[in-house]
Amino acid sequence: MIHKKISVKIGEHHPTAEITTYMIGNSEELYDGRLRPLIIICPGGGYEMTSDREAEGIALKFMAMGYHAAVLRYSVKPAVYPTALLQLAATVKYFRENSDKYYIDADKIIICGFSAGGHLVASYGNSWNKAQFTNNRANGNEVCRPNAQILCYPVISSGKYGHKESIENLLGDRFDELNYKMSMEKYVNNDTPQTFIWHCFDDETVPVENSLMFATALRQHNIPTELHVFAGGAHGIGTAGELTMSSDGYGVVKECECWMDLANAWIRNI
Repeated sequence: MIHKKISVKIGEHHPTAEITTYMIGNSEELYDGRLRPLIIICPGGGYEMTSDREAEGIALKFMAMGYHAAVLRYSVKPAVYPTALLQLAATVKYFRENSDKYYIDADKIIICGFSAGGHLVASYGNSWNKAQFTNNRANGNEVCRPNAQILCYPVISSGKYGHKESIENLLGDRFDELNYKMSMEKYVNNDTPQTFIWHCFDDETVPVENSLMFATALRQHNIPTELHVFAGGAHGIGTAGELTMSSDGYGVVKECECWMDLANAWIRNI
């Protein structure tokens, strides 16, 4: 396994993020140099922290499915928008530019976010082709493009159904100025990548309406989308199995544990 930590520095005045890789090692005997999709994982945590429940365990399960994985510990409060967004952009660019080194299928770089990390992923999915990421350079768009995105009980709206604390942490003292721009369902466009979404119907932290509104916007733009809403469950459950169970037993919801198998089938059809 290629297990290493990589620093993400986007500028002199920004904090440093960290990537941890969980990549299948290459061997002529076993793998013959085949290329594999990469899943870039953005844990949740309300833009106040990055949750361990949505990090290594998720990466290991994706790795067991035959994918490369990498966890991005992006900057959170007191860092403010657009720091984390720029860090995710730099991460996508880094792995695409180094796809040969890591035996990554450069046409299958997938961003995956949980809760507030889902907001980060949706935000980048809607804006990856903007000049602030591409720098208007040759092939800039292709270097920055996420080929698909996975949203897990995501924060999407900054309105009625939003998770206000996440947006407050993201914007800091610019909350009143920028809050209305943080509803990601408003910014879906024809370049938003194909999307897999799952949510629990009874989520009391981030209401399921977040996913429903985003799926509706994706449908309006004819973006291929797969949406799963589980009748029961909870928020912040990671794999929904024992692999990401907290010390008090929280996080095991057996009826939701199949979400990764569903995502696996979806990825294989990209």
